[in-house]
Amino acid sequence: MQFRLNQGIEVLDKTPSVLSALLQGKSAPWLNARITPDAFSPLDVLGHLIHAEITNWIPRVHLILEHQDKQPFEPFDRFGFKSGKTTDELLNEFAALRREGLNTLRELDLTEQQLALPGRHPEFGIVTMSELLATWVVHDLGHISQIVKTMAWEYRDAVGPWRAYTTILH
Repeated sequence: MQFRLNQGIEVLDKTPSVLSALLQGKSAPWLNARITPDAFSPLDVLGHLIHAEITNWIPRVHLILEHQDKQPFEPFDRFGFKSGKTTDELLNEFAALRREGLNTLRELDLTEQQLALPGRHPEFGIVTMSELLATWVVHDLGHISQIVKTMAWEYRDAVGPWRAYTTILH
């Protein structure tokens, strides 16, 4: 499927409500679950997504529009999140930041020519605006999947012999 901004926004717009459905009202064992000791917990994923909203997606869109590939993106610190906030506070913060980011994106009303503009990633080199925005969508979907898999992993032993048929545990 070729990237279409309006289709990408369809996914990006729903991520806050998906995360709320998955995480709101959950107990600490669900929120802090980890598949491995160094893996992200569901709360870590939420913190990571908030950090990305602030430092990654829209700032890079603006950088491409202003400088194209003449100025590289700031490296993204995947672990640059910290929080002493409640789950509800984090979910609300993420929803507000996402609304703001998507409002900015809609206001920019990017053209096909702008979607083809180059940017400079510090590791990958030249990337396009379209690739950046498609990655934003896939990034959301990947982390939603990560949360679901992490939560399912908590019952990996409890399912007994059905583990053979529960592909999320493989």
